Amino acid sequence: MEASIAFRFMRVAYELAMEARKLDEVPVGAIVTRGEKIIGRGFNKTRTSTDPTAHAEIVALRDAAKTTGNFRLIDADMFVTIEPCTMCAGALVHARIRKLHFAALEPRSGAILSTAKVLDNSSLNHRVIYQRGPCEEECALLMKNFFAAKR
Repeated sequence: MEASIAFRFMRVAYELAMEARKLDEVPVGAIVTRGEKIIGRGFNKTRTSTDPTAHAEIVALRDAAKTTGNFRLIDADMFVTIEPCTMCAGALVHARIRKLHFAALEPRSGAILSTAKVLDNSSLNHRVIYQRGPCEEECALLMKNFFAAKR
């Protein structure tokens, strides 16, 4: 994927994270793409929807599944501002996401590189390719500032 397209998609995810922040939700945003088209959008809604599973990635996957009429999102990619947790990594596998792009590491609960390394599990029935970037510094700073204001 061309770097300028990846940057543009991550900027859309970042803007969704800003929407979450406005609602006092943890500022994470995600989109699902197929080719150069956005087919799903989401941001954290756990507090506003009283749903512990309403992470940005899950909301975006649900939106993409509804848009396409299929829960299997074959040949689709996800762009998310922060490294996904274990639940979200599992959902990417079940949805058959082709590639995950995440901007910043989440040292405490990130399950791609930081902790569990879920997507590297060779027993999974689907392999999700993943890579970091772009917009890492901006997305990390958004999270850092959000939690600093809470303390």
